Amino acid sequence: MTTSEPAAHDRTAGLPGLRVGFVPGVTLTKWRRIWADRMHRVPLDVVEITQAGQRGALVSGDVDMCFVRLPINTDGLHTIALYEEVPVVVAPKDHPLAAFEDVSLADLTGEPFVADDDEATGIDRVAWGAGLMIVPMSVARTHSRRDLIHRRVTDAEPTQIALAWLVDNPNELIEEFIGIVRGRTANSSRTAAARGSGQEAKAVPAKKRQPAKAPRTARPARGQRNR
Repeated sequence: MTTSEPAAHDRTAGLPGLRVGFVPGVTLTKWRRIWADRMHRVPLDVVEITQAGQRGALVSGDVDMCFVRLPINTDGLHTIALYEEVPVVVAPKDHPLAAFEDVSLADLTGEPFVADDDEATGIDRVAWGAGLMIVPMSVARTHSRRDLIHRRVTDAEPTQIALAWLVDNPNELIEEFIGIVRGRTANSSRTAAARGSGQEAKAVPAKKRQPAKAPRTARPARGQRNR
């Protein structure tokens, strides 16, 4: 009877996971891939959250961190500004705006606008003819559909995406995720791996020491040989 070999020890097994929220329009593919490569079996759960619920998700502990769309009440929060989003206006496909590549706010004067905290519901209302809606281009692309068009608004203020988390959140994996988002390498001294908490840093083997060579003895001069 043969016994199976014990599974190889996984240094990341048993570490607590990290739960990350994101508002519509944010793409986490790159950061999730790096996390999987670097942290192996440490869970990274992601959940989509409405912009209206982004602070509540952090305060309630539903998520450890969240990609939020500013502005947000930052009391008790750390935030890192990441990037700006291009504003676009969403309209039904048969709207006169469809004839333009870009528009200005002046071009939208007198138009009715939809206001809804839920982007998906608001865009549905635009399709029904309730009005127009200005949203980040990433949101318009996320909810792209054949009966709608979107056009860049050249003079509208851009929105900004930031990474936020509670000041008193004790999860050490937060620092690891910040490092990934900021582009730190796996060997950065600020990552959990290098600090010795969480994933351990790999030991670098020392170079194999070569044995010392015996000293060379002097050879007798040609005239002194065989004496």
